[in-house]
Amino acid sequence: MPVDPFLEPMLTSLPPMPEQIDDWDAFRTQGRQGSDAMVEQLTEPGPEVHETRTVSLPVAGGAIDLRVYRPAGEGPHPVHVFLHGGGWVVGSVHDKYIDVVSRERCVGASCVVVAVDYRKAPEHKFPTGLTDAQAALEWVVENAADLDVRPELITVGGQSAGANLAAGLALKLRDEQGPRIALQLLEVPALDLTLSLPSHETYGTGYGLHVADVRRLGPLYLSSPDQATNPYASPLLAPDLSGLPPAYVMSAEYDMLRDD
Repeated sequence: MPVDPFLEPMLTSLPPMPEQIDDWDAFRTQGRQGSDAMVEQLTEPGPEVHETRTVSLPVAGGAIDLRVYRPAGEGPHPVHVFLHGGGWVVGSVHDKYIDVVSRERCVGASCVVVAVDYRKAPEHKFPTGLTDAQAALEWVVENAADLDVRPELITVGGQSAGANLAAGLALKLRDEQGPRIALQLLEVPALDLTLSLPSHETYGTGYGLHVADVRRLGPLYLSSPDQATNPYASPLLAPDLSGLPPAYVMSAEYDMLRDD
């Protein structure tokens, strides 16, 4: 089918990634302001939830924020660990878009949502974001009673780079015999950082996500080029996918990540 006419002006207005970024904090702030303005113009507010709170979770070398959304009704509830997108370098659980999505998941699935503000590259390279995601999931398990959630019904998911982390987390927990995950929800996931799939070129320009930008994100996220073949960085390249939780994979027709 053709591109939705509603989206065509947005696709042509999205700027490419700057050639050089000297101040990442300022770049992220500017991006958040633009994203928040777009959300205010184009989306409805997220539904009301019973409770929201922010938890500061100590991790090796620092701390990360977890944004917890609780639905109405008596628990214990299922729980969804949500990892936002942003090319591993931008995005936050405090973005308005992430708040809307988290609220929709919380109410629509009647589950507790724990959105993870994992640390970003290039200051924190692979596997920091992945280990932050693991720390968040393990915190959920350890605090299941306080959260009033069912530890046997933990799902993990994300969008784009966040889906990459979610899929890598599922592999890592399987290999380490960690907490069991009931389901992976992978939305337009980036699963092959070698960028060797046909759609990376076919839809790599003109559709919002540019392959030239993604090629620049790789060295920002990875400490060395050979890490692109590490299954925890490129889950699609894992030699063995047995023993993983079921995955619901969402793709977009005009997206360079479609073949992922």
